[in-house]
Amino acid sequence: MQRIALSEVKNLVEYEKVRAQERERIIRAKQSRRVSLGDRLTLLFENRDTLLYQIQEMIRAERIVRDDRIQEEIDAYNALIPGRDELSATLFIEIPDLHLMSPEQVRQAVNCFRGLDRDRVHLVVGPERVGARFEGGFSTTEKMAAVQYLRFAVPKPLQQALANFRVPALIVVDHPDYKAQSDLAPEVRRELLADLAA
Repeated sequence: MQRIALSEVKNLVEYEKVRAQERERIIRAKQSRRVSLGDRLTLLFENRDTLLYQIQEMIRAERIVRDDRIQEEIDAYNALIPGRDELSATLFIEIPDLHLMSPEQVRQAVNCFRGLDRDRVHLVVGPERVGARFEGGFSTTEKMAAVQYLRFAVPKPLQQALANFRVPALIVVDHPDYKAQSDLAPEVRRELLADLAA
């Protein structure tokens, strides 16, 4: 999948003119890219559109106008664009009643997922099983981040199986303190196949 270039990023004024429409478009797109894994984890498969939107929103929120600073944001998000035969996703640890919790309670709730990055999340298509590869720097043995970035290697045979909608496809979480799985709906599979073909 092609990386995002500086020339694609709108300045603050131009983005503001189209932001409402872009926001609506991306919200619709994310509906077909989101997978709920029980009540505590959500996986969002990323592509150029979702990441370009995140760049634009960061630039807007932080009022970034210098090209070198914009390029820093682009570089950070380009690292999340899936490579050849690969899917990329953001994993969110959901905290119910977040507004009622102290910072320490939030930290404890997130830290229950320590070790999730150690071969605990899998893409399963028929008999094939591929473990997620988590980006480094977002968890330690003492602390877990509530947002994680991960990738799935999807070789050609697995892509062919994913394209066969008669073959079941799902995401499985097998953590000592949390187990969940979710079937990949046909619309999600179509989005993932488009990503793999890009």
